[in-house]
Amino acid sequence: MLNAMIESRLIFLPFAGLLIGWLTNYLAIKMLFHPKEPINLGLFKLQGVFPKRQDALGDKLGTVVSKELISTDEILEKFTDQVEGSEVQEIVERRIDKGLDKLIAGIPMASMFIDDSMKAMARTAILEQFMEGFHEWIEGLKPKLEKNIDVRAIVKEKVSKFSSDKLEEVLFAIMKKEFRFIEFAGGVLGFLIGCLQILILTVGA
Repeated sequence: MLNAMIESRLIFLPFAGLLIGWLTNYLAIKMLFHPKEPINLGLFKLQGVFPKRQDALGDKLGTVVSKELISTDEILEKFTDQVEGSEVQEIVERRIDKGLDKLIAGIPMASMFIDDSMKAMARTAILEQFMEGFHEWIEGLKPKLEKNIDVRAIVKEKVSKFSSDKLEEVLFAIMKKEFRFIEFAGGVLGFLIGCLQILILTVGA
């Protein structure tokens, strides 16, 4: 009778392991963000990992973003590509044509000597000068941007100013599925350990 009761109770081991495994991982994830403010427990202070390390996280993210993701050279390169694109050049050419037409209209008899081919030549020359001036401006702008725009410092400041609630919201939005998987994996692992315990106790008996 006693053995039967013990064996019946062994059935609960996998479910107890499932609950413990899930709860342990759930609490571990919560402790990444909570408590938001440090709690003095005498020998040590308890605080969530991310609130405690928020400044360090901002510094690390700033370094990664500035070195691996965004640089002033890349920003200027993208900007230059847009200016050199056909859409911008078409707009500039239209403005040049309007300017030439206005200039010619303001000079008596100028239209008698200036035909479309001459206007096209003037448009091309003006556009070339514009692009050369633009590249010269970009080269002068590059050191100014490098000096005045510190991507690392901007990212660090933004992350450091996040409220703890906002930081938790952002990280959960990014890693929600991963956190759920960790909880699920804890439950599954606990269940398997419970099954293993039944096997060991049963074989040992």
